[in-house]
Amino acid sequence: MMPRYSITTARPQDLTRLPAIELAAARLLAGHAPESILNQTTAADVLQRAQGAGHLWVALADDVAVGFAHVEIFEGDAAHLEEIDVDPGHGRRGLGTKLVLQVCEWAAGNGYASVTLTTFRDIPWNMPFYARLGFEVVPRTQLSAALSAIVDNETHRGLDPTRRVVMRRASRAGVGCSGRQS
Repeated sequence: MMPRYSITTARPQDLTRLPAIELAAARLLAGHAPESILNQTTAADVLQRAQGAGHLWVALADDVAVGFAHVEIFEGDAAHLEEIDVDPGHGRRGLGTKLVLQVCEWAAGNGYASVTLTTFRDIPWNMPFYARLGFEVVPRTQLSAALSAIVDNETHRGLDPTRRVVMRRASRAGVGCSGRQS
């Protein structure tokens, strides 16, 4: 029987499941990202702070977390989608899209001018996925200091900056990333 899926803000009991989801989803990037990156997870205290601040959402399958989206605020007018992962066993069911849309709706409703993210330029299911949701590439020459720092941090961690892209989706009150009225 197909599980019942829902998206909600993360609860404290969801936090222990998130590292396993992150590691399982990272395996999809094998051959595209350094092994060191594939074995990294978001620190427990970072997730706990995000959960407490309302910057962490989960995709639930029958009340068990199977995906998550984590937002950081690095600049006053933008919410940065720091991490989004769905357990591959629950992939291809629209959960990633729903998590991104939830973040976009939250950002618009909380006065953020845009949602930003970084992703792989050359992996077929990364950049095109976000482009379909209304994200546009931000040229390197137009990166804010905060976004440049994110790219620099990724480079320091072993990601090739030529394979990475920064994307932004403008938001306005009442409109999520799909462009449809929410």
